[in-house]
Amino acid sequence: MKIGLICPYSLTKGGGVQEVVKALQTEYEKLGHEAIIITPQPKEPYSKHDRKLIFLGSAADFKSPLATTTQISASVLTDEIDAMLEYEQFDVLHFHEPWVPVLSRQILSRSQTANVATFHAKLPETIASRALARVITPYTKPLLRHIDLFTAVSDAASDYVKTLTEAEIEIVPNGIHLGHYRKPANLQRARGPKTILYIGRLEKRKGVKYLLQAFQLLEEQIPGVRLLIGGDGVDREKLEELSEELELKNIEFMGYIDDQKKRELLHTTDLFCSPAIFGESFGIVLLEAMSSGLVTVAGNNPGYTAVMTGLGQLSMVDPRDTKEFAHRLNLLLSDEGLRELWKSWAKKHVRQFDYPKVARMYIDVYERAIVEANTSQTE
Repeated sequence: MKIGLICPYSLTKGGGVQEVVKALQTEYEKLGHEAIIITPQPKEPYSKHDRKLIFLGSAADFKSPLATTTQISASVLTDEIDAMLEYEQFDVLHFHEPWVPVLSRQILSRSQTANVATFHAKLPETIASRALARVITPYTKPLLRHIDLFTAVSDAASDYVKTLTEAEIEIVPNGIHLGHYRKPANLQRARGPKTILYIGRLEKRKGVKYLLQAFQLLEEQIPGVRLLIGGDGVDREKLEELSEELELKNIEFMGYIDDQKKRELLHTTDLFCSPAIFGESFGIVLLEAMSSGLVTVAGNNPGYTAVMTGLGQLSMVDPRDTKEFAHRLNLLLSDEGLRELWKSWAKKHVRQFDYPKVARMYIDVYERAIVEANTSQTE
């Protein structure tokens, strides 16, 4: 089939939705389908790198409720959309985050084919987010009548759209390239102190300050234990000051971590910790760690609990409970029997998130959406 993947965010900016769209395009082509990404014209130069892309309209910077900045579609001519749809003759259009202005709205209102929507993000429970929801709801609700099938990456990600429609929302999880993170068989960790790793943005919702507070107690329990903080963000200076106030001895703020360095750290440390307290719709960082064979501790937000099922529930902790947080870090860092049991569970658990499986789930959704759209048109 011929598939149009609508990404409202500029591909020049890193982000989870952009990575999902690009990965799905690759998998669809392996399965013999034709897939084209439709996205705003970026503000910066962008090389297509042999990808099938259609740039429509222009992009503008946007600061999200999660305190991150990206580029979204700012304007697009309807004549341009009509010409594109007429020429391409897609079998199905897949809209990622259809509530994000303005590209999806304009294409949806003019589409004559099967339309599938996927909701990725969970709006955090903040005053700013509630205000944003009030603004975007009148914009989003009229779009829903054009959508044949709804999907979301998790129950948490479906929360917002559930307030707008009674339609069934199918859960199709985000994916991961398992082979990309698999630990090389000949790689051996050097002997040394136990090491905890955090990689992510340094901002409030990520809960890193609670990790520092728990690490203060952990240093008393495990002399020499180390903490590596990878990533940057608006709270970096505050967190470095807090580290000094807590008199943490073995902590390192590493700044930006590229993909190669990230994989190296995932393969050579003892425990991954992501103590996010809200705003997570899915746990890609947890899957990356699990795929690397790295034991993980995570904040008990709804997005992460959707991923850490079964034995993985042992990894969940309330980051604000400093004593329990430190205890969980100690347990999963030091109990070798439990660590091996956890690794065995994780190795099996992550297989369901491999991108080839996720892509096939979406193909099944597309086929049903085409039937639904054809039925609607004949009634």
